[in-house]
Amino acid sequence: MEKEGAVASLGQSSLLLPAWIKAALQANDRLKLYLSVLQSAAQRAVNPAATSVDWTREITHMGLRDATWLKDVATTAYLQDQTLIVPQLTLWLDALSADLSIMARPLCDIPEHKDPALATRRDLWLQKLEELNDEEGLSPQALSDLTHGNRKGSDSFHLLVMDLHKQLNAMAVTVATEDVNGAHVWQIEDDDRTLIRAFMRGIARTAALKFNHPGLDTAATRNGKRLLIQNDIGTNDAHVLVIEVEKRTVHLTYSDLHVARFDFFRQMLEGIGFEWTVFDPRTTDGLNQGKPYQVGSALCKAADDEALQEVLEAVASRIVFVIDWNRARKRLQSFVRKPVAIAVLRFAADQNLGHMAWLLAGGEQLIHEAMQAVDGEAFRIGDRLDQVLGEAATQSFLQDLLRIASTKLREQQPVALIADEARLLLARVLQRRTFEYDLLAEHAAFCHGLAFALSEALEFASTSADTVQRAKNWERKADHLLMEARRRAERQPRWLPMVQLLDEMDDIADALEEATFIHSMMLAQPMAGLPVPVNAVLCELADTTLAAIQDQIKAIEIARHMSEQTDPADSEDFLQALWRILRAERICDDLLRNARVLIVQTLNASPMTFSLATELAATIEKATDSLLTAGYALRKLVLNKSGMSA
Repeated sequence: MEKEGAVASLGQSSLLLPAWIKAALQANDRLKLYLSVLQSAAQRAVNPAATSVDWTREITHMGLRDATWLKDVATTAYLQDQTLIVPQLTLWLDALSADLSIMARPLCDIPEHKDPALATRRDLWLQKLEELNDEEGLSPQALSDLTHGNRKGSDSFHLLVMDLHKQLNAMAVTVATEDVNGAHVWQIEDDDRTLIRAFMRGIARTAALKFNHPGLDTAATRNGKRLLIQNDIGTNDAHVLVIEVEKRTVHLTYSDLHVARFDFFRQMLEGIGFEWTVFDPRTTDGLNQGKPYQVGSALCKAADDEALQEVLEAVASRIVFVIDWNRARKRLQSFVRKPVAIAVLRFAADQNLGHMAWLLAGGEQLIHEAMQAVDGEAFRIGDRLDQVLGEAATQSFLQDLLRIASTKLREQQPVALIADEARLLLARVLQRRTFEYDLLAEHAAFCHGLAFALSEALEFASTSADTVQRAKNWERKADHLLMEARRRAERQPRWLPMVQLLDEMDDIADALEEATFIHSMMLAQPMAGLPVPVNAVLCELADTTLAAIQDQIKAIEIARHMSEQTDPADSEDFLQALWRILRAERICDDLLRNARVLIVQTLNASPMTFSLATELAATIEKATDSLLTAGYALRKLVLNKSGMSA
């Protein structure tokens, strides 16, 4: 089914008449060709020695280049006991049925224009064509019924086609269209032109972003009190937008076979002020190959006439961004997750850049070639871009690339220039790559959460089961970050220093989670908690550890951007943070000794509490030992990155 079928399924047949008449006249030409080829085939079957007519030019002119079976009809049909045996007869009969249906639609399927006599003849011939599918060939009577033009005899397929053609020509005169800023309009009122022009201004504002892709054809007419506007968007038959304007209210109906694209368009229009009602997926015979498609309606009420024009212009300006949207999304998903790919497309729409330029410039191949060209060590076969750069950096790169492609193609710059720009852009992203530090920062954040929770638990002498479970979950998530780094290091050796650093940092998380668990045991029955002096020194131990982790987070963020050109002040801040971690470790050594003294003094009569308190103090102090080791590893990493010896 063509695009008009979707409009019909949305209940706006008034918009269909001009398009249906045009399609019907084209179907008339094809039907006459089919009948001419059949008659030629029959003549050649009677006289095989006769020269065959070459129908190639006519078939090509009708846009039937792929209908190789039609050429075969003319050259390979033969007689067998007076029956014309036609190879691919089923395809030929199906073509007759399909085009007869298209040709008869304006005269048989729109209630206000229906001709009952023609509709009856059409239905009869559709039935006869279906019955002929069961035959091995065409009998002399069947051949005559299809092709004769004698009105004194019985009805024929050829006569029906001629009668339909005559009525279509008469109808076409009554539905003459005019052009309003590129929109095909008919039977409108004078005031409608202002609204149509507003809509077409929106189309014109962004139409260049589709480049040579088909779509955005607009038709408009009036149906009673409502102005109807239809835009065909692209080439898919289920992808249709119909707009109704009555007074200052805009009501639109939108259908799309892709749910994700439907949601994308819905969200764009919500930004304009539309309120949506989304229906259950719909299935229509002959539409979208019988598969379900999404349909929704939206409503927007304008405050005045000027606002109404602005709404129509805004809606029209967004349509181009859903043309070939799904293809762009799938291509982008070669490099990022689906939500990120959609976010990139949303950015391109919000910035009036579009995605077609990127597709025309090579799409994913543009990026693959850039990945191969810029750094042989950075990318290995099978690597996804966001796995190397990180999700945020990859999203930013893709957005910049879509901006470059859109700008350069609109300036009519060569695609080769865009390819060079892609390589340079990716090279710059790699130079400031900080994805490895994202993992470090995330791991340090988990450690900070563990240390903060432990400090609070000691301060308030309470640890709930939820606190213990949360600490366990954070420690596992920190473990997963280490495993992720190890997985990357297997493919990319440059990750090995990061793995070593994360390995040390993971010991911090392990120690803090273990300390939280031990503390919870000391508050459970039959334990009675910690003596005040012991709890006080353990609080100080935990607080010092927490402060050291905060310095580690600061050092990681500074290290993320350090290079040979780093500001000396940043270098100083980095080194000071590391020295504070060193001092914290030494302070914690002393605090551990103080804790042991107090534990001996106050808990010598309670072996179980004595043992757990000693283990708790040692476990917290172990975290600062690992912090110091991790600090040295970070220092070495940064100095090597800056071109200095560690």
